[in-house]
Amino acid sequence: MFAVKRYAIHDGPNIRTTVFLKGCPLSCVWCHNPEGLSPAIEVVTMPERCVGCGECVRSCPERALIVTGQGVSRDTEACTNCGQCVDICPALAHERTGSGETVESVMETVRKDMPFYDQTGGGVTFSGGEPLMQPVFLKKLLTACGRLGLHRAVDTSGFAGQDVLMDVAEETDLFLFDLKHMDDAVHRKYTGVSNEDILANIAALAAAGVDMVVRLPLMPGINDTDANLQATGAFVAGLAGVRRMDVLPYHAAARSKYAKLGLEYPGFGIPKAENGRVNHAVQILKRHGLSVRVGG
Repeated sequence: MFAVKRYAIHDGPNIRTTVFLKGCPLSCVWCHNPEGLSPAIEVVTMPERCVGCGECVRSCPERALIVTGQGVSRDTEACTNCGQCVDICPALAHERTGSGETVESVMETVRKDMPFYDQTGGGVTFSGGEPLMQPVFLKKLLTACGRLGLHRAVDTSGFAGQDVLMDVAEETDLFLFDLKHMDDAVHRKYTGVSNEDILANIAALAAAGVDMVVRLPLMPGINDTDANLQATGAFVAGLAGVRRMDVLPYHAAARSKYAKLGLEYPGFGIPKAENGRVNHAVQILKRHGLSVRVGG
């Protein structure tokens, strides 16, 4: 797990707690949660916070840290992500990108927010990363939430074995299903994987009568063409029982996350989704008889 967002209002109906699980099999160029890509708990360094005390350098068992004129620097090949520097740094120049949690430790946080669920009809959303990469842990969490009578949502790319998906569906009240592109070659280019299983999984959930909202992360110049919007609208409109779509306009707010992780932002060059283009996409999708909302 790499984060918990409390009082979330864009990750499903009403006020929710969103739990972000680490690990994702996709490599979307616009990913806004790069800290969730790797399933491993990692340690990152922010040199601008360093005060030059040298405490982390002296405590590092692998001698992976040095203090330079620009602050502390990390040898990522030597570092084992033990986290000792995180615990000792007085300036908080080191940070873990995740934590090992148990079902009970997650549920302890969830239970704190139960008064909000009771008042608003909200619940818990499991996101990522890709939560289906941890199906056993995910289902245990969903089951624990179910015992408390909480509404349970899973935010997913749908890239998983259909048996895994349908097993998780037994304990899920709502799927928030991202549909990134209808063309397989384009999908491979921008996410690193085929959309064949994803489309089949969406259809399987719909056929099983599972409650689902299909969401389109709108990427200017990538999936906002009229041809893709028409194909997307026709596909979703053909799913039994699915009549709602959310359009999620692209923004580049995650660039600072990549910098902190020492990664190059792969979405550089993707323009902001302008209101006119967003509205155009909404109108095309609505022509297929869908109820379309901007935002989650």
